Amino acid sequence: MSTRIATLGRLVDRTSDVAFAFNGKRMKGHEGDTLASALLANDQMLVGRSFKYHRPRGVVASGAEEPNALVNLGEDNRHEPNQRATTTELFHGLSATSQNHWPSLDYDVGALNGFFGRFLTAGFYYKTFIHPRPFWKHIYEPFIRQSAGLGKAPDPENRDPDTYEHFYAHVDVLVIGGGVAGLQAAKAAGESGAKVLLIEQNAFWGGRAPVDGGEIDGMSPEDWVKATLQALEKMENVTIRDRTMGAGVYDHGYVLGYERLRDHMPWDRGPRHRLWRIRAKQVITATGAIERPLNFAGNDIPGVMLASALRDYLVNYGVAVGEKTVVVTNNDDAYRTAIALKKAGLQVPVVIDAREFGGGALMKEAKALGIRVETGKAIAKVKGGKRVTGVHLCSMAGGGAMLEEIKCDAVAMSGGWSPVVHLWSHCGGKLTWDEEQAFFRPDTARPPTGADGAAFVTCVGSANGHLHLKDALEDSDKGAKSASKATGGNPRRFAAPKVAEEVETPIQPVWLMPSKAWDDLRMKSWLDFQNDVKVSDVQLAAREGYESVEHTKRYTTLGMATDQGKLSNINGLATLADSLGENIPQVGTTTFRPPYTPISMGAIGGEARGEVFQPLRKTPIHQWHEDNGAHWEPVGAWRRPYCYRQDGESVHDAVTREVLATRNSLGLLDASTLGKIIVKGPDAGKFLDMLYTNMMSTLKVGKCRYGLMCTENGFLTDDGVVARIDEETFLCHTTTGGADRIHAHMEEWLQTEWWDWKVFTANVTEQYAQIAVVGPNARNLLEKLGGMDVSKEALAFMEWKDGTLGGFPVRAYRISFSGELSYEIAVPAHLGRAFWDRLLEAGREWNATPYGTEALHIMRAEKGFIMIGDETDGTIIPQDLGLNWAISKKKEDYLGKRAQQRSYMTDPDRWQLVGLETVDGGVLPDGAYAVAPGSNSNGQGNTQGRVTSSYHSPTLGKGIAMGLVKHGPDRMGEEITFVMEDGETTMTARIVSPVFFDPEGEKQNV
Repeated sequence: MSTRIATLGRLVDRTSDVAFAFNGKRMKGHEGDTLASALLANDQMLVGRSFKYHRPRGVVASGAEEPNALVNLGEDNRHEPNQRATTTELFHGLSATSQNHWPSLDYDVGALNGFFGRFLTAGFYYKTFIHPRPFWKHIYEPFIRQSAGLGKAPDPENRDPDTYEHFYAHVDVLVIGGGVAGLQAAKAAGESGAKVLLIEQNAFWGGRAPVDGGEIDGMSPEDWVKATLQALEKMENVTIRDRTMGAGVYDHGYVLGYERLRDHMPWDRGPRHRLWRIRAKQVITATGAIERPLNFAGNDIPGVMLASALRDYLVNYGVAVGEKTVVVTNNDDAYRTAIALKKAGLQVPVVIDAREFGGGALMKEAKALGIRVETGKAIAKVKGGKRVTGVHLCSMAGGGAMLEEIKCDAVAMSGGWSPVVHLWSHCGGKLTWDEEQAFFRPDTARPPTGADGAAFVTCVGSANGHLHLKDALEDSDKGAKSASKATGGNPRRFAAPKVAEEVETPIQPVWLMPSKAWDDLRMKSWLDFQNDVKVSDVQLAAREGYESVEHTKRYTTLGMATDQGKLSNINGLATLADSLGENIPQVGTTTFRPPYTPISMGAIGGEARGEVFQPLRKTPIHQWHEDNGAHWEPVGAWRRPYCYRQDGESVHDAVTREVLATRNSLGLLDASTLGKIIVKGPDAGKFLDMLYTNMMSTLKVGKCRYGLMCTENGFLTDDGVVARIDEETFLCHTTTGGADRIHAHMEEWLQTEWWDWKVFTANVTEQYAQIAVVGPNARNLLEKLGGMDVSKEALAFMEWKDGTLGGFPVRAYRISFSGELSYEIAVPAHLGRAFWDRLLEAGREWNATPYGTEALHIMRAEKGFIMIGDETDGTIIPQDLGLNWAISKKKEDYLGKRAQQRSYMTDPDRWQLVGLETVDGGVLPDGAYAVAPGSNSNGQGNTQGRVTSSYHSPTLGKGIAMGLVKHGPDRMGEEITFVMEDGETTMTARIVSPVFFDPEGEKQNV
């Protein structure tokens, strides 16, 4: 029976009671408890059911490696399934329910599966649900889906009220793990002057050292941890964060951290979780090691726990899992648990040591305390159902014959330790087998490397295979100083902490049951507790030809549960190797993938939820738009004003007003969202010549040029104005939705094909606010502001100049997307709103009118200017749009040139751009298809064109459209029929020039 030990519990506050509920039953714990420790203190040994056989499951570990104690947390709209009780901190009002059972935890109908265990072997589903085929859709699949999954999914109707966020950090050295090795690494790196971030997944620091004892610099590990934390907190260059897990390490020092901000308190404030996006020059993983279980029949019965976990609950939380605990081990470390239990006044009937000749000093200490030790022995079987009642002792060398039955209510097992190498492996670090200590450890000769070939990840302490306190601290100190030096720091020659001599903890691998003859017992020897994978399942997979560890993993589901095989992998590998008659290194390991433990979907999404599922980008003028009736339109990640509705106006009325005001006098457009990419370097001109269809290297400084950009398949992907800033610098404007995509396109070609060209790019879209000043009075407004000459002679069409307007530093571009006299004025982003306000104030005498994207589209269509995404759909080439004039005839090559020479691209029957005017003055629907007279052999009309853009033109007082029509430019004046969406209604339109307004371009050139 579980109890509290009054004299123990270093992490709990016994003066502070915490009320919580489990399966509706009210219980009490203390501040500092985890849900697992509180459940154990309340003698709640049964906490869940396994996946396949619905076997009773209890807590087996004390940390993130826990496979059994998974619970539903919270209620209603604050509900989260599959949360580990071992890492869930207790707080007032916490409500948890167990999973994977019906009708109740104690009486589960699903447990009947256990009686058919001999038939539900590895590969059962693959072998059974193949034939007959017709059964799959309506019989097999619904049955499997009903049986699949753990926990209860949150109700989609109840929206999560909590908030989540993303956080970005750039550091010299990132230390993952806050045990003594991680603390020492952070301290050594901090003393070198490096900018350091230290993260620890638990709420407490120091790892196992305060539990296991020892002496560091003449202090207990607990006191040393406190002193080191105080030293770190005083360093301005060091940041420390607890409750933050290192989730994954990726290329180029990119790391994801997962911080639980509010999980240890009532969920009434946010943000609840935070996802850290970290860039580090050097990453140090001090992630420790995980104890392995042993394989024996009944090793999954509630009350069978890892020896280290049982010790944790005793020392950290003052919880004794049982009154009589049998310890079974193959190494010295488990004797620490036996000694701790004995000193706490609890009974240890026997320590069962699989090693024939036993261990060292810890064994001697245990014997001196009067603890019985049996060497060369093992557990044949654990007795009990929903909790342990005893064990059967057998000999390792005696054929498995039972020697005696020992009464107990808990079993502490230890199969040795495995370094936590997951993060090292995430980014390509290789492993090597340590035969002496029986585990895979980082191969320091094959570390993860960056683009320059230099290592950027260092494993230290137990994660690097150093299980002794002295070795771990020395390795950590050495690794941290090396990492700091790699970042340009100055590692000081401080000596590593002095550690008192430790007792040795030799490990001898004893992987399998002592008796292979006991088939009925092997059937109940569990490797993967959550997925119900037995020793016999892996042996069966080997017999059926699954020799690859990856194939065995998928065939048996070993290591595929939510714990990712943290406890089962090495034992599974050993079982497979034994079955194949090979050594463990020859069998290899499965692939470690991020995240290290599950991350909430809320943290992944961050602020992207509901109406802002896609993160919103806002211009410096956004708030003015919001305050002045903006009717919003999503454009990529931006929100742009579609129009500005005034009192009593419809959207159509507002658009009409904005177009006419701009054409007749003066309009202002927030063009800040247009992409702005700087391309710089000696080879910048050559690079742009390859990206654009026309020549950019010949562009003179101070001039602008319109350019088209194609994919390597020849299709038009973007357009925009390029300005030459100086001999080595160009500024490329892109479409609003294309800035990030085009920047990535540039970088891809630079990094993969033209890596030796001296070119650098930077996306500076958000560094500048850009405002279009448009209309007959545009120049009058700028001259009123004063500060620079904006006359036609001083700033001609398609030129730019830097200067000052109204006291603001500006870059003025003389370009037009409306066909009117137009300037686009760029100012630093922080001055954008002030400059906009100044323009509005100064422009009152000309009725300065802000206009939105719909007015922008109408005016560009009136001029026949194309819009990427309207006139293009991924299948259009510049020649289809009559843009041959923008394709250089001098250049030998550009992206897409050869693709455009293919027969399909040069086919004279390709649809081409024209203007369309409806005969009745109406507006054609976007996307409507034109149908040729007559019908084909199927009785259907052949399409001969489609509408790409369609608007009512306030300027012309009629509907206008642009479209792609077969042989369109040769059919001017011809009338064609468009079929509406209902398939019956038609509209007739006349093919005309796409330039409806000011065909000579006189207005923009004044």
